[in-house]
Amino acid sequence: MKLIIATIKPFKLEEVREALTTAGVRGMMVTEIKGFGSQSGHTEIYRGAEYAVNFVPKIKLEIVVPATMADQIVETITKTAKTGKIGDGKIFVLDVEQALRVRTGETNEEAL
Repeated sequence: MKLIIATIKPFKLEEVREALTTAGVRGMMVTEIKGFGSQSGHTEIYRGAEYAVNFVPKIKLEIVVPATMADQIVETITKTAKTGKIGDGKIFVLDVEQALRVRTGETNEEAL
């Protein structure tokens, strides 16, 4: 099993969710986060005063899938979340040793 952690732009969430559902993803965790990478934040003007916005709003998706699906899911996120502009996000893929569904006791891929 693989854990896919993806950071995307907030306005892309619904489009990515629909694409992942079509690709066979049955569940995911979504968190609103703030961060920075190449963007390094930006400056804004509020009531005539300029101030730095060091952290940019992002959405973090966490998805656990069978290892055989990981490449397809990464490709789906990449194609759907891409705008071609700086700040499109990052994707990380990690190994998952074990999964357990609390309600039924199912383990590993059956728990997904």
